[in-house]
Amino acid sequence: MSALIYCTFPDRQTAREASAALLGEKLIACSNLMGPIESQFIWEGKVQSAEEIGVLFKTDVGLLSQAIKKLGELHPYHTPAIIGWRCDAAHPATAAWLDSIKTKS
Repeated sequence: MSALIYCTFPDRQTAREASAALLGEKLIACSNLMGPIESQFIWEGKVQSAEEIGVLFKTDVGLLSQAIKKLGELHPYHTPAIIGWRCDAAHPATAAWLDSIKTKS
């Protein structure tokens, strides 16, 4: 079964480094670094905003917990927003590709 992880980073270089680390450890098969996004959030009781880079990581559900844990270790934020979920459906070729990263570890 396929899985996705969404996470924001303070800048593109930090996002690239985290992506490279997860790819290097074969915890993900792919990452999509999005253009700058404006994040609005409540932090320390105040509404704030910041420009961040959103990243969507693609993996297999069998690696989801490990990938989230590693991402938390790599992330520069004290409280990073890392959200992962199982995918109900995927194209068969996509599911096979994501499943194949488990066997190449």
